[in-house]
Amino acid sequence: MDSSRHKSATVASVERRPHRRTRRRHYEYKIRIWLTAFSLPTIVGVAVIVYERSSSLPIAIAAASTAAILWAIASAYFFEQLVRPLQTLTNVVGALREDDFSFRARGAQRGDALGDLALEINALARTMQRQRSSARDALTLVERVMTSMQSPVLAFDASTHLRLLNPAAELALDLQREISLDQTAEALSIDSLLAVADEDLYAKDPRSIQSGAGDTRWSVRRTTFRLHGVPHTLFVLSDVAAALREEERLAWQRLIRVLSHEINNSLTPIISIAGSLRTRLPGSVGMDSGANQDMRRGLSVIEERAASLNRFLQAYQRLMRLPNPRLESVSLGPLLEQIVLLETRLRVAISPGPPISIYADQDQLQHMFINLIRNAADAALDPARTQDARVWATWELISSSAIIKIVDSGLGLMNPENLFVPFYTTKPKGTGIGLVLAQQIAIAHKGSVSLYNNPDAIGCIAEVRLPLSSTPVSD
Repeated sequence: MDSSRHKSATVASVERRPHRRTRRRHYEYKIRIWLTAFSLPTIVGVAVIVYERSSSLPIAIAAASTAAILWAIASAYFFEQLVRPLQTLTNVVGALREDDFSFRARGAQRGDALGDLALEINALARTMQRQRSSARDALTLVERVMTSMQSPVLAFDASTHLRLLNPAAELALDLQREISLDQTAEALSIDSLLAVADEDLYAKDPRSIQSGAGDTRWSVRRTTFRLHGVPHTLFVLSDVAAALREEERLAWQRLIRVLSHEINNSLTPIISIAGSLRTRLPGSVGMDSGANQDMRRGLSVIEERAASLNRFLQAYQRLMRLPNPRLESVSLGPLLEQIVLLETRLRVAISPGPPISIYADQDQLQHMFINLIRNAADAALDPARTQDARVWATWELISSSAIIKIVDSGLGLMNPENLFVPFYTTKPKGTGIGLVLAQQIAIAHKGSVSLYNNPDAIGCIAEVRLPLSSTPVSD
């Protein structure tokens, strides 16, 4: 290989990654030794030839010195041409080791061993650069998918430290990414998740799995993977309660649709016939016999009960046709302060929380809180209670969710399993629609409603969990 090729195989910034001379370089040292060894016969030969011709020792020494100088210059040039391309390739390989794939050996050509080596290293750098670009694109895609997923996703390393979680996991498990990452599962109070088998159920409160109550049950899918050679466990949680609620809602909608159609088809002629029969009865009081009076009262009862049943069905039809929320910024504190004033049977106290603004449908939130406060007042005013009737509301901010609690001093829950079942009510004049409507409104706002007995006193707590920002749930 000629000198021009050696020069073209170098890069402009060859000194970018100098190698420290921490120890003798045996390869370069051997080359210098061999060059020196080859120079000795030449220098001695030049001195002998000049001395034989001139018979002058100073001239011979001068000739030998000149030959030595010329040999040193030629050796330095040869050494530079031999070692410099290797240093360039060393820098390229070092750059690859440090994930810098922009470094190249330029001008290399096929036809000699060093040029072929430089071209192969350049090809390797391009391949590694494409692979790194593909890996970065894949990682970006995974991050975006993780962020947009509504299912909580978490990953723990072999020492149970949390290494990965998405926004859905933050919201579902009340975690904060900045604080929770690198913490152990035990420190985050979710160590029970690590013991859950694949396709099993998980809840922060294990009692909710046994009773079937609450909104914090997830089906767990777990798998293992390696990151930087370290084994990790990946958990993907699916909200079982949300899926069951959606199936239950669709089933009740179909049932209500069928019942409304069939019952309305019967109620309409019943009301019409009862009215027609009542108009045919004698209208004079003197001519009105006892049988006619009984007939008139009976027809009035029929009309009244038919109209009441019709109103009952219309209430459930409104529940079935609950529109999607129209989202806007709503200040939670002033909203609750206005709603509690609508309950006139007793004073509803407010225990103020932090200022919170949520993105929600204000009208639907009003309906939801009115129903919950009315239920709390009914429970507190139950004649069977043995303490003063009290109802109060408070709220707090946990992670990215607003938690609103409405507490009463009633007798507590006797049958919590049927709370959100349509048509079910324990009130003599209840319709069984208030809690179902509240639940549907909360679900439409990506939130939840749960009722449970007060662990600190007699009574019940209605807890509403709403995200600070939400996207309406479409039917």
